[in-house]
Amino acid sequence: MAGLLSLVAGVVLLTAGGEALVRGASRIASALRISPLIIGLTVVAFGTSSPELAVSIGAAVSGQAGIAVGNVVGSNIFNVLFILGISALITPLVVSQQLVRLDVPLMIAVSVLTLVLGLDGRFDRGDGILLFSGLIVYSLFLIYLGRKESNEVQEEYAKEYGTRTMVSFRHWVLHIVFVLGGLGLLVLGSHWLVEGAVSLAQAVGVSDTVIGLTIVAAGTSLPEVVTSVVAGLRGERDIAVGNVIGSNLFNLLSVLGLSGIVAPSGIPVPNSLLTFDIPMMIVVAVACLPIFFTGSMIARWEGALFLGYYVAYTIYLILQATEHDALPMFSAVMLYFAIPLTFLTLLIITVRTVRHRRKESTQ
Repeated sequence: MAGLLSLVAGVVLLTAGGEALVRGASRIASALRISPLIIGLTVVAFGTSSPELAVSIGAAVSGQAGIAVGNVVGSNIFNVLFILGISALITPLVVSQQLVRLDVPLMIAVSVLTLVLGLDGRFDRGDGILLFSGLIVYSLFLIYLGRKESNEVQEEYAKEYGTRTMVSFRHWVLHIVFVLGGLGLLVLGSHWLVEGAVSLAQAVGVSDTVIGLTIVAAGTSLPEVVTSVVAGLRGERDIAVGNVIGSNLFNLLSVLGLSGIVAPSGIPVPNSLLTFDIPMMIVVAVACLPIFFTGSMIARWEGALFLGYYVAYTIYLILQATEHDALPMFSAVMLYFAIPLTFLTLLIITVRTVRHRRKESTQ
């Protein structure tokens, strides 16, 4: 019971801390006259991933490798399948061309790099430095793109985060308090969440990795859920998608990178992650490309497809953890029927879209 209370309290503190950090940081960035586009793609996306950062670093330092890596991988899968799925069910999501041409391919490439770096069974300090260096390069490139953004994009992001106005000393203090308070809540919340998750795992005999992939991953992704759903309801549907993709890149480049750097002897990578969960993360990232490409919109049926696969993935983890007799049949149905049928459908839709666009361009 104590473990469950600790886990719930940790989730609440992480959510409150992430919200406070995002609010304070976005207002400071706006006051410093940083481009609204950069605020949306970096401060908001990275800020909503701060719970994952706090949890994974805390788990890495305390030797909970399964939670440290499982949290990142599970959060990325959760972000795409659950958050985009539920957001698209509420309202179809618009996808900008930058995401299709740059950010999603980059997410796929970094996901594959994560698998390659983990093949030796450990994320060491060198791997962490490589990943974090990628975040610096990506952020600088976003700043470069931000200088060339159109007035329409600036107006769109300004509507979400407010116009640039002079900030009084009192407001500066308030924004800094939000940031510091958010960081404090994140640190405390991450400690309680990891402590509660480990306690539950030991009580029910489930591995740290499974807890990290499910409960911890979903809990630390709550800020992304709130941000994307609210953005979709407000009509800022491209922000809802950009928040997810940006958060996934931050999880891999910064959360996993910094965790590998601060861990005393690196982070051991459980074999189950290398053989199933990280490849699953790559498949989910690749699946975004044709869905985003066709019509530059995530339709409700595609959102339902994403959500259905997250439910199936969670069921698989539960069956695997409990060594249930239904696991072989469930795996066979997913591997030989559901997944091939989905990719065949996406392939047909993509080909039709390409032919339709070529036909329109020749007319």
